Amino acid sequence: MSLREVFAFPEIVNDYAARCTAALVVGLAVITVLVPSPLQTWLAGALVLGFALRVAGGPRYSPFGRLSVHVLAPRVSAEPKMVAGAPKRFAQTIGLVMSSVAFALVLAGLATAGVVVLVVLIVAALAEAALGFCLGCWIYGQLQRAGVVSEGACVDCADIWARPGMTARN
Repeated sequence: MSLREVFAFPEIVNDYAARCTAALVVGLAVITVLVPSPLQTWLAGALVLGFALRVAGGPRYSPFGRLSVHVLAPRVSAEPKMVAGAPKRFAQTIGLVMSSVAFALVLAGLATAGVVVLVVLIVAALAEAALGFCLGCWIYGQLQRAGVVSEGACVDCADIWARPGMTARN
């Protein structure tokens, strides 16, 4: 198996699994915000590790991802709702950056600033989990429109509102 295959992200993912993973992230992030400092540091580190594992290989290496794909999503819907993987990986990368910043702030003794970053992460993950609105996917589409990301990188992503079941919000 090549290194590229080891770190391959799925081209398509089950949206229900992504939403379940986002709900698990919300839960862990809320607990992280509420617990005292020594435990807060460990939980913030666990958030970073989870995002890093999901960026590295989708749900394959992530406990939250595996739980969502194999246990939670099938309970939500017997029929998966498949969506493009590239914007989901982009969203996970944003989560990795945000959780890393929060972790670094907590480690630096700036727990309040770290909590603020985590609250922003919670809001974004909650929008995905509860509403099916992936902020990272939306940003990915905007970057495609601006020409920063090639439209060929993900044809389905250029306009997320063109997806079945999505309506434009003006």
